[in-house]
Amino acid sequence: MSGRALLRALGLIAVLTLSACATVPREPAALATYRANNDPFEPLNRKTFALNQGVDRYFIKPIARTYVRLIPQRGRDGISNLIANLHEPVVLANNLLQFKFKRAGTTAGRFLLNSTLGVAGVMDFAGKHGLKRQNGDFGQTLWAWGIHEGPYLVIPVFGPTSPRDGIGSGVDIFMDPFIYLARHNQYRSAISFSRLVVGGIDLRARNLDVLDELQRESVDFYAAMRSLYRQNRVAELNNGVAPPAPKVEDLYSDPDDNPKPAPSPPD
Repeated sequence: MSGRALLRALGLIAVLTLSACATVPREPAALATYRANNDPFEPLNRKTFALNQGVDRYFIKPIARTYVRLIPQRGRDGISNLIANLHEPVVLANNLLQFKFKRAGTTAGRFLLNSTLGVAGVMDFAGKHGLKRQNGDFGQTLWAWGIHEGPYLVIPVFGPTSPRDGIGSGVDIFMDPFIYLARHNQYRSAISFSRLVVGGIDLRARNLDVLDELQRESVDFYAAMRSLYRQNRVAELNNGVAPPAPKVEDLYSDPDDNPKPAPSPPD
């Protein structure tokens, strides 16, 4: 691609990006809501959300329902445990990067016990003996380092995220030691893709009824999902501790912006 063609392409991307931005309201209350939502690309996000709904309706949801019908609860629990156990080294690395050494010790203990006595992680042996599953991802690590999340984004197929968490997800892939066990790049890609697909189906299957009920009761399903994502992410960033009784508009804000963030449990 020539320099002129590159500039033309970059200009087109800039125009499309700007045209996808929501119009900034001038009325004070509407402006406050707009800023709280942190969703400047809402028109584009809504189109992507509609696309994702179509993919979910015709592909992902039917597969998840078939998964539930064919595999009993115990089997699905085993698959969930196995996927979570394979992810423990990434959680451990992020615990260490956040200087959460007690959590890192718990994660290391869980991985050791579940990989052996838990039959490669199919059984959550460690959880049954008091070692609670920890959370940790590189998006959370960036938050702990003071990096702001950026605007709300909806990615095709993958759903809601933010620039910070999107970058974090990419880094987590390269932090996963299991992909380096394969000798060839195509095998590494196959391993990552297989885990991603199985994990996505399992996650969708565990939320079938919840999302169906939310969609039935929501006047604006897009806004309801945005709010749900925000609440869940705030809880994850605070190591599973939900913030105390926020106002409705605060559900859309990044924890960085809260002058009195919910304290993390003692490490």
